[in-house]
Amino acid sequence: MTHTIIIEDDPMVAQINRQYIQQIPEFCVDAIFEEAQSAWNYLQNNTVNLVLLDVFMPGMDGITLLHKIRSEKIKCAVIIITAATEMSTVHDGLRLGIIDYLIKPYTFERFQEAIKKYTNRMNLLNNGTKANQEVVDQLLKNSITPEKITNIKLEKGLNAQTLELILFHLQKTQSKEHTCETLSKASNLSKVTVRRYLNYLIEEGSVSSSIDYETGGRPRIIYTLV
Repeated sequence: MTHTIIIEDDPMVAQINRQYIQQIPEFCVDAIFEEAQSAWNYLQNNTVNLVLLDVFMPGMDGITLLHKIRSEKIKCAVIIITAATEMSTVHDGLRLGIIDYLIKPYTFERFQEAIKKYTNRMNLLNNGTKANQEVVDQLLKNSITPEKITNIKLEKGLNAQTLELILFHLQKTQSKEHTCETLSKASNLSKVTVRRYLNYLIEEGSVSSSIDYETGGRPRIIYTLV
């Protein structure tokens, strides 16, 4: 059984998260907290496998709690579920090793995708005592870290924050097909801007493209992370 806690100050959202978890076999919600300090006290004295963590809360915010969890080496996975869309917050979450980052409002299908990421990672990590290259590659596949973004050299006229935003949306829905139109809608950027950054990422080897002819109409270009 995967022991899960929910840290969310909006009771309605907390109940939605509880209902979602209860629909997934082998997962249970052990506790719900409306603020981070009580959750922190609980984490120090109880076994928790997965934390569903909001960012904006009274008192201690979610990122501060995540720092404390990591600094004290509490072994639990964290999925951030929040209305926070600032890239600095996304950056902090990635740096602190979150499994996924869900932006409110989100669908049950997207929630399931986040849980699947957690399950896949745990299955790999718990498969024996030693890793081989294949296992490590699967753990890191399509993983976007702040370091990976920093290491990409930008050509003149490109903006690092815009690049990070597009990469974030590519990772956030990595099980789906991406087009210039869907990424434009998700990121609130123009299609012209998105296409320019995608072409740059293709040249850098971070993104690949393919043509889908089975649309019943005009072919479309599909983009995927390498």
